[in-house]
Amino acid sequence: MGVRLYNTLTRQKEELRPEPGQAIRIYSCGPTVYRYAHIGNLRTFMFPDLLRRTVGYLGFGTRQVMNITDVGHLTDDTFDRGEDKMLVSARLEGKSPEDIANFYTSAFKDDMALLNIRAADLYPRATEFIPQMTQLIERLVGAGHAYEVDGTVYYDISSFPAYGRLSRNTTDKLLAGVRGEVDPRKRNPGDFTLWKAAGEHRLQVWPSPWGPGFPGWHIECSAMSMTLLGERFDIHTGGADNVFPHHEAEIAQSEGATGHRVVGVWMHGGLLLLRGSRMAKSAGNFFRITELIDQGFDPLAFRYLALQAKYRTKLSFSTEGLAGANRALEQLRRKVSEWSAAAGAAPSEAEDGFETRFREAISDDLDLPSAMALVAELVRSELQPAEKARRLLAWDHVLGLDLGRGWVERPLPEGAAALLEAREAARVNKDFEESDRLRDQLAALGVAVTDTLSGQRWTVRLTR
Repeated sequence: MGVRLYNTLTRQKEELRPEPGQAIRIYSCGPTVYRYAHIGNLRTFMFPDLLRRTVGYLGFGTRQVMNITDVGHLTDDTFDRGEDKMLVSARLEGKSPEDIANFYTSAFKDDMALLNIRAADLYPRATEFIPQMTQLIERLVGAGHAYEVDGTVYYDISSFPAYGRLSRNTTDKLLAGVRGEVDPRKRNPGDFTLWKAAGEHRLQVWPSPWGPGFPGWHIECSAMSMTLLGERFDIHTGGADNVFPHHEAEIAQSEGATGHRVVGVWMHGGLLLLRGSRMAKSAGNFFRITELIDQGFDPLAFRYLALQAKYRTKLSFSTEGLAGANRALEQLRRKVSEWSAAAGAAPSEAEDGFETRFREAISDDLDLPSAMALVAELVRSELQPAEKARRLLAWDHVLGLDLGRGWVERPLPEGAAALLEAREAARVNKDFEESDRLRDQLAALGVAVTDTLSGQRWTVRLTR
């Protein structure tokens, strides 16, 4: 069965056509490892995981590269200014940029594993590809797409007429956003930095044909993607916030250097909203996946919640919605466990429509909401219990919900009931210090407590 994917560049669904005998080559914009990833970030990284699982289920091989940005990502990349996020974090935490990168890269991979997001085949770091970046910049200078001023190299967007087609930005829109705050060394206000001359006391500096400096964020992904996947590859993924300026700049760089289209399909994941606003580190309105676990939720409940919306649409997050997803996931696992233990006939090969419809849903631009509706329909169907379990476990290769996890009844540990009763009394009496102390005691017993408007809610953590 073929796969149709929505291409942000063309604004339409297109048939995925990998080269015969080749794995589908996917480049995914990864994290800038200066702080912990939040669940909005992780939703973005979940969708290429669903993409890989989907095409794998349909019989295609994949090769995924996800970069680790450990230099060059400025605090304001839209207007090409500000400080390097890595250096800001290093200064605030009193550590070296390398230590910051190592710590938050490890934390990122741990968080990905909690959401059952499969590891990419390669995680290249930007600092490992400085030579490839400078070589690519030299190609762009030689082709007339870039120019150097005082050790800084800029991309001349007027040299690339297609600039703006991904984001549908026009030159007038770009100029309107600058508001007079233009680097006077730029030929055009919308030109962006490929290589930046190092100022005094900068911690991360490399030699280059234009003097000591460091790379811009955009050039990193062009250099790494083409080095590791070739100058033509199938899919490039990222968040909706990457469309401009990051991916717009990537297209200008990669196609300016090669003279041809490099990426087959551009795919972008929708933003996660919290109380109507985009979840973002800069705004401080975010959750880490570990915080949700501390509140007693299964981390895959967030994955279940994310599967209810198309990957490229916005998704509103609330703990109430997550609680519903948590209950639904536990109930589904319980059913699969019970049905798996039930005696049943040999696997049915009869065409009942479920498998065909599932494949049609996932191959239609990863329509996971339709796939999840099909899961609910299968659960209510007249199929034999053992057959239901077999189908759901097969589909879980795509869903990634760990439906095969055996159900374990989790009664309250000894003494926990009395502590919960005492804590509720403390809350009624507004003795919050005692309430917090009792919460800590319960946590030590493996009981996570969350306060809600209707009272405290508790969950016994699964320890195996």
